[in-house]
Amino acid sequence: MNLSAIEESILGGTTARRGDAVFVSGEGCWLTDIDGNRYLDLGSAQGVAMLGHCHPHVTEAIARQAHTLALCPNYLYNDVRAQFAEALVGVLPKHLPHAFLCNSGAEAVDGAMKFARLVTGRSAFVATTKGFHGRTFGALSVTWEPKYREGFEPLLETTHVPFNDAAALDAAVTDRTAAVILEVVQGESGVNLAQPGFLHAAERACRQRGALLIIDEIQTGFGRTGRWFAIEHGAIAPDIICMAKGLGGGFPMGAFAYTAGIRAKLSAGSHGSTFGGSPLACAAGLAAIQTYAAEGLIERSATLGAQMLADLKSALADVPIVRDVRGLGLMLAIELRTKVAPVLKSLMLEHRVIALPAGPTILRLLPPLVISDEEIALGITAIAAALEAASTTPARRSAATAS
Repeated sequence: MNLSAIEESILGGTTARRGDAVFVSGEGCWLTDIDGNRYLDLGSAQGVAMLGHCHPHVTEAIARQAHTLALCPNYLYNDVRAQFAEALVGVLPKHLPHAFLCNSGAEAVDGAMKFARLVTGRSAFVATTKGFHGRTFGALSVTWEPKYREGFEPLLETTHVPFNDAAALDAAVTDRTAAVILEVVQGESGVNLAQPGFLHAAERACRQRGALLIIDEIQTGFGRTGRWFAIEHGAIAPDIICMAKGLGGGFPMGAFAYTAGIRAKLSAGSHGSTFGGSPLACAAGLAAIQTYAAEGLIERSATLGAQMLADLKSALADVPIVRDVRGLGLMLAIELRTKVAPVLKSLMLEHRVIALPAGPTILRLLPPLVISDEEIALGITAIAAALEAASTTPARRSAATAS
């Protein structure tokens, strides 16, 4: 039975696959295919498996809860949901004491945008070029990449301003703006770091003109950048932050947190979710938050990330096709002078290392926070070998020299 062919014939059409390997299990930073081959996962399943695959604390919590109570609608109280909510608020910035629980990052963004419209009575949004916030209609409206938007327009009214252009952002925020939505570190477009002045300008413009500031922490939250949340690097106080990925420790879960002022303007029925905040998801999320804290993974991300960045820069210093190496915490990017797709394919098929793209020329690394020094070294060796090999073809060598 060709399982990859079956999956492609029924579920294919929207995703470009890398090879025909069928993955059947995972542990820590490793995935195992149906033939028993092991692959080092430096992408954490799109940045979700922050605790690695099948972390025992999370899997045990899910199993216990599945035997106890999997579903409990949000019009009924639940013990584990209350415990999770308390733990979540405990790690959130103090000015964000309220949250709505959903199932994904895109849902969190859509909910945040709904709340911004409700609270302000306005309809327009301001976002940034190269920003990515999801592919549902609300989230897609504030996502910049044209290829994701084409065929689905018209979308919600959004003005996209250049990332890190404070003057352009200030000019775009008007008395029609419901919210400005930003990432502190743009992930999908190449690990681009916001300048503190840009973040402060966004906060100032929102305060002056009555708009809300929404920060998308879906990829950056829960230690990815070496802090619980990336806003801690910029010392800003948004009205709403959106979360997912690392929130559930590998279990599908999303949330957005907001201020007491927003909470005061909500009423029963303002928003809802059938599956959001299920006991099963909350058990996973509670175990994840406890594990991040107990194992010191937030601080570890900062330390390992700085070392990994330095080691990557050293290992790739003389590789002709490498244009730049950058990152924050365990969120790293290698910008190339050539297309990244062949390199990603080589890494997986020849070196059994899984990494991510970020646009056509950027190799992105989002390793689990539990990755060891030895696994980092293994990954860097494989990446260096793949990039060295890619640099030796005549066409690529000429392109690298020309650029």
